[in-house]
Amino acid sequence: MNASPPVTAPPRPPVRDRLVPDGVRRAVAVVCAVLLAVSVFVLWWAFVDTIRGQGVDELARRGATYGQGQLWQVASPVLDVVSVSFVAVGIATAMAVALLRRRWGLAVQVAVLVAGANLTTEVLKHVVLDRPHLLAGWTGENGLPSGHTTVAASVSAALVLASSRRVRPFVALAGACYTALTGVSTLVGQWHRPSDVVAALCVVGAWSCAVCAVTPRSSLDVVELDGTGRVPRAVGSYVTAVVLLGAAGLAGAVALGALHDVLEAVEDMLGALWAIRRSVQVTAYIGGAFGVVATTCLVFTVILAVRQLTAVSRRTSRRTTG
Repeated sequence: MNASPPVTAPPRPPVRDRLVPDGVRRAVAVVCAVLLAVSVFVLWWAFVDTIRGQGVDELARRGATYGQGQLWQVASPVLDVVSVSFVAVGIATAMAVALLRRRWGLAVQVAVLVAGANLTTEVLKHVVLDRPHLLAGWTGENGLPSGHTTVAASVSAALVLASSRRVRPFVALAGACYTALTGVSTLVGQWHRPSDVVAALCVVGAWSCAVCAVTPRSSLDVVELDGTGRVPRAVGSYVTAVVLLGAAGLAGAVALGALHDVLEAVEDMLGALWAIRRSVQVTAYIGGAFGVVATTCLVFTVILAVRQLTAVSRRTSRRTTG
């Protein structure tokens, strides 16, 4: 009795590499970093260096006095967390996560991100930028960008970069929530104006994208390609992006509507903000808070997208089928 010949599997078609070229990915990160960095100076020009912008920001600050007693009970503990020790613990945690994943270069990246963002904020606020006194009375020294928001956002962004590809979207969502809460809390306590907080978010976003643009090989994710040579769809990233962008759109719509109403109110009363009715101050305050939420969601969406894009290694494994 003759043995049947062994059955051999048909040869598999060659798998084509469909990853985005490395140069394009880095270029996208650089462009995002530049746009966010430029946004900081645009914000300063619009809300600090013009009388109308100062008027809107000052109304938002004064509007925080309404309901402040109850809100401060929530805001105060949030702001108390932010400190030098918090930065140290945040950097150590992000570096530990990177080292546990054996991403040696990434440990350096997250340290550079946090240190660079916070140093940039201090230099911009105290050395580079100033606050001309364009309104009647004393309205305080320059507070743009916000230091507390920079600390919260930079530590959150560092954890996003350090996390694994599957966990990263959820870390980004949690980081955005915490950062937004910190930013709004600075408004509640009248520590900062809305433009200060938004500028801090742009500083952190710029540093995050800049760090991603120079991601070394030792910091890359190892992604298993599917049978067609594509990177599998990151469902968590898509869901997180939709949630953050949706929240940014809703909050941004409220903020822009409030900004329109407040601009109409201050058009003929820039020299006497104290005379503007209480409802306009509250509108400016609420609009500023929603603007902070919208910007936080948008910036963390960009950070997540740029990190996912630049962290894919060309030395990926191919998933076999059958």
